[in-house]
Amino acid sequence: MTLDAKPVITVLCAHADDRPPHLTPVEARAEVRYTDAAGLADAVQGAGALLLWDFFSTAVEDVWSQADALRWIHVAAAGVDKLLFDDLVESDVLLTNARGVFDRPIAEFVLASILAQVKGLYASHDLQRERRWRHRETATINGTNALVVGTGAIGRETARLLTAVGMNVRGAGRTARSGDRDFGDVVASDELAAHVGWADHVVLATPLTDQTRGLVDGSVLAAMKPSAHLINIARGGVVDEPALIRALTGGEIAAASLDVFATEPLPADHPLWSLSGMVVTPHMAGDAAGWLDTLAQQFVDNAMRWLDGKQLFNVVDPRLGFVPAGPQEEAT
Repeated sequence: MTLDAKPVITVLCAHADDRPPHLTPVEARAEVRYTDAAGLADAVQGAGALLLWDFFSTAVEDVWSQADALRWIHVAAAGVDKLLFDDLVESDVLLTNARGVFDRPIAEFVLASILAQVKGLYASHDLQRERRWRHRETATINGTNALVVGTGAIGRETARLLTAVGMNVRGAGRTARSGDRDFGDVVASDELAAHVGWADHVVLATPLTDQTRGLVDGSVLAAMKPSAHLINIARGGVVDEPALIRALTGGEIAAASLDVFATEPLPADHPLWSLSGMVVTPHMAGDAAGWLDTLAQQFVDNAMRWLDGKQLFNVVDPRLGFVPAGPQEEAT
């Protein structure tokens, strides 16, 4: 590269029409190469930075040997589990994510899921379709208990919102502690089975790591209240899905609202579609109107910092799988 050559930033898109908006300021200062996975091996050569706009892609590992100048990867998602392969983890390449974009929308989605379950809205919808007038009593969320597994930014925003509507909230994180500003008490995630019996609603908001994969297994589900409601807005791999199917079928828990699954899209013949008490949504909890604009602008802000030689924000520790925070804000 000559002395006056522009820095190269490669943008991985799902397809040609999937380019992120608002990158004009970056294009004015860098050579921006847009590509899909098929062209990534060529497009990443000589690139100092890579934006994974196709944030679930696993193509980076396949072209790693061609990434001869790469110094920074930004993932346009909160979770980076799809990207973390050994060579990247052991490298000096900086990794950043979209921390902060999805916190409030996901918290609202969790609250909506709880209210819909407690107020019987799904049953009301089914009765409406059958044109059946059936009066029922519903419950209240005031004074009920929610255990939020994952004490990072999304978990904290969820805890604040649930507390605001009168729910009792605790957290589950890497280390047990008391006096947390958002959760009060935080229990240890690796002792989850000992604590889920307290909760009416168990909310999964933890990143998918080696420590959290299969965290909610048969023993945890068996320890929950028979009336309990499981909500997963984290990653599908956090839940042992066969164990969940058995728990719902056997009445060990009453309901589950899942926005994420081990296989996405969820196969049409998967039993989770039709189980009583089960609500399926297609990985949309954080995708409030305007989210793509926000994701793109967040990258632009960080890219301008990178071009100016400034410290980047939202730097992920690849060995942990999330952005490290202070003692009050652990992610798992």
